Amino acid sequence: MALLADLVNLNLSDCTDKIIAEYIWIGGSGMDLRSKARTLSGPVTDPSKLPKWNYDGSSTGQAPGEDSEVILYPQAIFRDPFRRGNNILVMCDAYTPAGEPIPTNKRCNAAKIFSHPDVAAEEPWYGIEQEYTLLQKDVQWPLGWPLGGYPGPQGPYYCGVGADKAYGRDIVDSHYKACLYAGINISGINGEVMPGQWEFQVGPAVGISAGDELWVARYILERITEIAGVVLSFDPKPIQGDWNGAGAHTNYSTMSMRSDGGYEVIKKAIEKLGLRHKEHIAAYGEGNERRLTGRHETADINTFLWGVANRGASIRVGRDTEKAGKGYFEDRRPASNMDPYVVTSMIAETTILWKP
Repeated sequence: MALLADLVNLNLSDCTDKIIAEYIWIGGSGMDLRSKARTLSGPVTDPSKLPKWNYDGSSTGQAPGEDSEVILYPQAIFRDPFRRGNNILVMCDAYTPAGEPIPTNKRCNAAKIFSHPDVAAEEPWYGIEQEYTLLQKDVQWPLGWPLGGYPGPQGPYYCGVGADKAYGRDIVDSHYKACLYAGINISGINGEVMPGQWEFQVGPAVGISAGDELWVARYILERITEIAGVVLSFDPKPIQGDWNGAGAHTNYSTMSMRSDGGYEVIKKAIEKLGLRHKEHIAAYGEGNERRLTGRHETADINTFLWGVANRGASIRVGRDTEKAGKGYFEDRRPASNMDPYVVTSMIAETTILWKP
């Protein structure tokens, strides 16, 4: 095994200018991540300089067998924390050979919204709180939980310390450092209310980069849990009963909200979000109705309400924002399995472009 580890950790720059580029894309379910690698002649830092590539869409649920070719367009480059050196991770989106975005390509529409002059002028910032659950591989039961049984009730696990409270910290910390190495603006981690559940935060990130960074952070976490022999779940309610679900709270601000008088802009934006509550809920993740029950720090899925420092609201405004009269707000509705391209662009569209 030592020899295998030595080979995995070979530094290619000692003997060649060639690098390995791992192309990453989103599969047919909208949540499954796929990737494959190719050799390039030398280091690349601009995604537009990377070659397009194809894959078999019939094997990912994205194309029929008789016309299976799907084309990957490189969109963002990150340092590869697994191969290191000059090797890279490449976030891609997917198109037909004719150049049309395939139905599961949500990035293309998001990029159009973020490139709209009115949206670009507002420089929308996002901070996404990605919750997830670690599961024991063979039994699909949360890490640290007794097989077929339950741990003690919630209370000691949130930001908890100790072998009987924090399960999987080595995975979490490895992911934190790997994201920083990759160039992702990961801003923190913490243990969550349900044991075996954790959270990482990405941001502040501007516009389309929030989606790129969150998807690559998810990819890195999938790879680390693969190495650890643990299953990663983004299910919004992995355990039924009196246990917290998993969300992806999305913090948001525009230049107008961050400027003097921004609190009035925030209130108008929240009013718009309330008017489109059903449309947003429909786009905020599968199975969210199991999570948004009005219990466990959520508002009921059919109810829209906002408040200052209220974690039972749809939209939470922080005390600091209220006091300063400017700042940001948090949309607490998105599920852990949401598509960040959809959620971030939809919030921008509703609050900046949409006219009631």
